[in-house]
Amino acid sequence: MSKFQCNECISRIECIFDSVEDHFQPQPLGGKSHYLDYICSDTHLQLLNAINATGPHAFKILAMEGEQQHQHVATFKGRLQLDAFRYTSPEGSVRRNPPRAATSPIVRTAFPRTARLVKLEANEPHKASSQPQTSSSSRKRSSGSQSQQSPTKKKRSRPSTGYAPPSKYAHLPFLPDAFAPNLLVLFVGLNPGISTALTGHAYAHPSNLFWKLLYSSGVTPRRCYAEEDRQMPELYSLGLTNIVGRPSRNGSELSKAEMDDGVAALEEKAREWRPESMCIVGKSIWESIWRVRHRSPVGKKFRYGWQDEQENMGVVKGEWEGARVFVASSTSGLAATLLPAEKEKIWAELGSWVKMRRAEREADGDKQTVKEELES
Repeated sequence: MSKFQCNECISRIECIFDSVEDHFQPQPLGGKSHYLDYICSDTHLQLLNAINATGPHAFKILAMEGEQQHQHVATFKGRLQLDAFRYTSPEGSVRRNPPRAATSPIVRTAFPRTARLVKLEANEPHKASSQPQTSSSSRKRSSGSQSQQSPTKKKRSRPSTGYAPPSKYAHLPFLPDAFAPNLLVLFVGLNPGISTALTGHAYAHPSNLFWKLLYSSGVTPRRCYAEEDRQMPELYSLGLTNIVGRPSRNGSELSKAEMDDGVAALEEKAREWRPESMCIVGKSIWESIWRVRHRSPVGKKFRYGWQDEQENMGVVKGEWEGARVFVASSTSGLAATLLPAEKEKIWAELGSWVKMRRAEREADGDKQTVKEELES
C-alpha cells in the first residue's frame, strides 16, 4: 500500500504523533508523513492496535524498526551491468584493411649448379616447359666446374681373406710341438699365426686369450706366458700341437683338404704319446675331425665340452681306450662369436676336471713313492 492511501491511519497517526512528539529526540526526517510510510502497510491495523495498547513508547520502537527495515540494501547490480560501459562505435566508422595487392606467382626452377627465380606476369597463365632453359653464364660455370674436378682416387684393395698357398708364407718357420708321455691334456690348435711363427712360441699374439684362460679356468695354478710353452709338459703335464703345421695369417687361408689331412696326424700323435685327454681349441677344428670320421657335417650335433666316449682319439683296440675329447672355444682375438663370460664358462669345466685329476695323480704318486721306499 502506497503513502497516504489509508485515511484511517492518517487520522489516527496525527493524533498519536501530537501526543508523543516530545519523546522523539531528534525527530525522524519527514515528520508525520515519514511515519505513515511505516504504518500504512498490510499490517497497519495490528500496529495501530499495538500503539493504543502500549502507549507512545511502543510507537517509538515500532517507528525505529520500520526505519531499519526500509534502509536500502547494498547490491552488486551496478557493478555487474558492464554492458553500459562497453564502447560502441557509430555505424560506418569501422576501419577495414585494404585488400592486398595481387602478386604475381613465383616459380623456382632448378638448373645445374644454379637456381633462378622466374617471375610470371599476373595476367598470363603459367606454362611449364618440358626442358629447362639454361643461360650462357650457367653453361660456362658448369663446364668450368667439371673441368676443375679432380680425378677419382682408387680405393685401396684389401688383402684377400681366401685361401693362400703354402708358398706365400714359406719364409716363416714351423712351430715345434710340446709333447711328453702320459699328459693330462694335449691342446690342439688350428695352425700357427704370423706372430707365433715369428716369435717361435705358441699363442704369442697379444690378443690371444689362451694363456689367460688357462689360468682363470684353473688348468694352471699361475699365469703362464707364451715363452714357457716348451716347459708346459714338465711343469703341468700339458702338451701343445696343431691340426695344420704351416703358418698363415688366419684360418680362412687354409683349405679343407689341409685340415682333413691333419686329422690322421692327430690320431697318430694321440696313439704315440697317449695323453689322458685332448682339448680341441676351436669349433672349426672339431668340425674337420667330425667330417672325416662321420663323412658328414656335424651340424646341430655340435656342442662344447666333453664329447661321447666313442669320439675318443687314438684308440688302440684291445690295448688303449684312447684320449677323451673336450671341445673348447677358440682363443683367437678374431673369434667374437661368444662373449668373454661364455668362454670362461666353457673353459671352467675343463679346469675343474684338470684340478681333480692333478690332485688324484699327486696322491697316487705319493703312494707309489711310499711303496718303493718300503720295498727298498
